[in-house]
Amino acid sequence: MVSAIPDYIHIFKIQIYCQSGQRIKHTEGVGPMEEILRMEHITKRFGDMYANRDISFDVRKGEVHTLLGENGAGKSTLMNVLFGLYQPTEGSIYIHGKKVRIDSPAQAVKQGIGMVHQHFMLVEAMTVLENIILGDRNTKGIFIDKDARRREIQKLADQYGLEVELDKPITEIAVGAQQRVEILKALYRGAELLVLDEPTAGLDPAGRENLMANIRDYHRNKGKTIILVSHSMDEIARNVDRILVLKNAHVLMQGTPAEVFARGEELLSAGLDVPQITRIAMELKRRGVDIDPAVYTVEALERQLLALRKGGAGC
Repeated sequence: MVSAIPDYIHIFKIQIYCQSGQRIKHTEGVGPMEEILRMEHITKRFGDMYANRDISFDVRKGEVHTLLGENGAGKSTLMNVLFGLYQPTEGSIYIHGKKVRIDSPAQAVKQGIGMVHQHFMLVEAMTVLENIILGDRNTKGIFIDKDARRREIQKLADQYGLEVELDKPITEIAVGAQQRVEILKALYRGAELLVLDEPTAGLDPAGRENLMANIRDYHRNKGKTIILVSHSMDEIARNVDRILVLKNAHVLMQGTPAEVFARGEELLSAGLDVPQITRIAMELKRRGVDIDPAVYTVEALERQLLALRKGGAGC
């Protein structure tokens, strides 16, 4: 079957165009990092219905950790427990190894947690600047020095590459810009751990790539810790260090992208998806090509295909 490889490389080259964006540099294999968050045996029940059931995972400082699953799997509920919007029925939360009780979003913010919700928490009657400084815990008395706040927020926006128009009403800016405002709100409040709940939902392909570029820059330049809630496999394959997969309120699997996507058939059987590149590799394997079906990046698949050609013409 090796003689068929050039045809597959031609197919594969077409896919490169939709996978060619920059990627966050993965940290897997670089050794242990400091644990910033641990959630142990979290169960959240609404009446007789379990939204989360005995979920345990940890997040390490400086990594991008993804929660993956279908709609209704329990991803957002778990993050709402972390952010203090819900109280767990059972289980414990640890920040930097210390057990904490997070009974409100204000407590979460004090613990250095920021959350950008899938449905934005912005006041439409206010400007971008007013939304960001709303509830500013550093404000003393009834007066706010808006000029000082403006300078501080603009510095943050420039520092993290989050372009916003501070004097624009929220109703006059696009969805992608509103997403950046939410991220700036979290940063302004001193978030050490940033939770992004389906951040690209509602964006067109260009908007999704622009936002992910902002997130990559935020992570790469500042080494911040991110929990990315998503159901987009290709988005995940390009941008994360570890993955927690939820199915029907339970943990289905967790590990590095390589470990998770090595179980591609199990993901598909569970009604989930795999990255486009992994699908190509799985199809090549089914057609008799001696290739690892668990690859999930363009570079890894390219290396394997070119190795099989044994010195033939490259892509």
